[in-house]
Amino acid sequence: MVDVHSGGKVVHGAFEHCLINMVDSQYYLPNDIGISALDCGEAFRLLSPKEQLYAHYLSRAAWYGGLVVLLQTSPESPTIYVLLQKIFRKQPPAQLEAVATAAGLSSEEYQAFLVYAAGLYANMGNYKSFGDTKFIPNLPKFKALVWESQAYKENPGEIETLWNSCSHFLYSLEDKQKQLGLGNKGITTYFSGNCCLEDAELAQKFLDSKNLSAYNTRLFKKESDGKRCYEVRLAAAVKKGEDKDRQKAYQFDASFSVQRGDYAFLMEKVSQNLEKAKAYAANENQAKMLEEYIRSFTYGSVDAHKEGSRFWIKDKGPIVESYIGFIESYRDPFGSRGEFEGFVAVVNKAMSARFAQLVSSAEVLLPELPWPTAFEKDRFLKPDFTSLDVLTFAGSGIPAGINIPNYDDIRQTEGFKNVSLGNVLAVAYATQKEKLTFLDEKDKDLYIKWKGPSFEVQVGLHELLGHGSGKLFVQDDKGKFNFDQAEVRNPETGELISSWYKGSETWDSKFSTIASSYEECRAECVGLYLCLNKQVLSIFGHEGEEAEEVIYVNWLNMVRAGLLGLEFYTPESKSWRQAHMQARFVILRVLLEAGEGLVTLSEITGADGRPDALITLDRSKIHTVGKSAIQKFLCKLQVHKSTADVEGGRALYEGYSAVTSDGSHNFLQFRETVLLRKEARKMFVQANTQIKGEAVELEEYESSAAGLVQSFIQRFPEDAEEVEAQLLELASRDMGPRPTPPTQMEMC
Repeated sequence: MVDVHSGGKVVHGAFEHCLINMVDSQYYLPNDIGISALDCGEAFRLLSPKEQLYAHYLSRAAWYGGLVVLLQTSPESPTIYVLLQKIFRKQPPAQLEAVATAAGLSSEEYQAFLVYAAGLYANMGNYKSFGDTKFIPNLPKFKALVWESQAYKENPGEIETLWNSCSHFLYSLEDKQKQLGLGNKGITTYFSGNCCLEDAELAQKFLDSKNLSAYNTRLFKKESDGKRCYEVRLAAAVKKGEDKDRQKAYQFDASFSVQRGDYAFLMEKVSQNLEKAKAYAANENQAKMLEEYIRSFTYGSVDAHKEGSRFWIKDKGPIVESYIGFIESYRDPFGSRGEFEGFVAVVNKAMSARFAQLVSSAEVLLPELPWPTAFEKDRFLKPDFTSLDVLTFAGSGIPAGINIPNYDDIRQTEGFKNVSLGNVLAVAYATQKEKLTFLDEKDKDLYIKWKGPSFEVQVGLHELLGHGSGKLFVQDDKGKFNFDQAEVRNPETGELISSWYKGSETWDSKFSTIASSYEECRAECVGLYLCLNKQVLSIFGHEGEEAEEVIYVNWLNMVRAGLLGLEFYTPESKSWRQAHMQARFVILRVLLEAGEGLVTLSEITGADGRPDALITLDRSKIHTVGKSAIQKFLCKLQVHKSTADVEGGRALYEGYSAVTSDGSHNFLQFRETVLLRKEARKMFVQANTQIKGEAVELEEYESSAAGLVQSFIQRFPEDAEEVEAQLLELASRDMGPRPTPPTQMEMC
């Protein structure tokens, strides 16, 4: 596409040179990006042989399922993945370096190649899992390296075909391709390329009418005789299911058909490994859980996954913990479809004891939240709350904590689990003083010392009492209400409740595009509010002056995160690309609005002469001005959520989410400063397990881009070529019309 051949060697073309010079650095992964190995060796070795086998097969299921994320990210992601796998399987990073030198790459350029490959593996696609922006290779000689590789020399036709099908999109930064989004706002593979918001809304109404969950679906639109026809694809290993009525055409303001078999090959691999894991289950709950998951992935049944989740909730305090499925809806532009995720982890008993104490105190702490009793669940369903060392986390990224399942009906009446990922926290939030942006020098040492402990408190409160609190007012299909219509009043207006969720409506389907971020904001506010409670801090071992330091750094971290969040806002489309960072910006706005000098945000000039910013927090006003501001805002968030007041909730949340140059702070200008001084998010290297004889061995890798690449080369040792062929076939089935790559003259 962009190079020409001369005398058997690749001569680099003008296109990539000019492209590299023009591109904003925000679309590159820097060569010095932080990469850390998740240490789980000791935890794994302490497992019994049976537990190790259970963890191994669960991990295999998670890794096969994690490949689905490539297909959920962008049309070109599977092809880029396959291209890289074929290159590295023939020549691992250490061997490929000599090839890179022969192809004319400097050591810095080869490192950029490894970093790009590591980024694609870590994010399971060429868009960042945290922020949803595209990243491209920071080197002009990508093709030269490919053409010198052993993979190309052994099979030039295959490699050239792969290159030609993805190379334009590998580098392209056309406006629509810069970020994930729906319609003209970006790229998505949850919908066909011709879908827009109107199509998503119509599809949601159709799904609700048939009592179908959107979690494991994608939507594809076709035109037939000038009429819209929609295909709803269910993720399933088989194309025909138990309930044949699901597999037919419907008329619903347009023609809809529901088809099983999306990601069929991968769903079958997931089910096969879950079946093997079942033989090593520790108890009946685990066995039944796996049976239901297998049924879910085989037939595309969300109801079966919900049943599996019920058994999972009942499996209290397992040594090996796991969850798998279409879970979080952050990356669906409409907010209803789940990204595949699977994790396997080992319990950290010491830290879990603290979380168990927090669970025991929950019923005392919940009444402290700033909403009337009627707005809280009728009874608190005590969940498991454990600290885990991650063995496997397959998906687009690894969080610090999780509160699942996400099914509202289960969470409201049956319970949930909370998980804090200890070995992720241990390495993800290590901070160097010289890289701490936007803080006063006097705060930096304090921040470094207490960020880890304060974040541990915040994660605990966020997951358990944030996501685990609050009631949804519901009228079921039979007309029965779960609240007293004649008694319950809106604390904001004093009037009787006048809106609620009806029938199959859920939080996600009702609040759609803002649901994820709104809920993260509510949970973050709960964490800020309850960390002021001495009992909470005592549970985590913080008393007296130390407790006050933890509070200060927790609040300081939140307001700094609100400023950093501006990186994830796109002015051109006026949209946010990351739910948590939007939530933290909203909280920053609330605290700035509180006034009285609680939080100050100033434009300054840095020591390097470039624009900078300084954020300060008056610790003497946290317990007064700060607490009052969060108290009032948190109550509003809960009232809108409980009452299904979409209009009021949107007005409130989108008002605080607005990024403008108006008012007392020019947030658009601050965004430029944040981009100027931003730091890349860390990536994680994960171990592999493999069976040798009758034992399971753990293979760990170094904390580097090469180590991360090596872990993926060895991730599918038995059937790598079949997996890659199937990925390409699945991707080709999804592929709609793509824009014609421009010529070199057009690009330059």
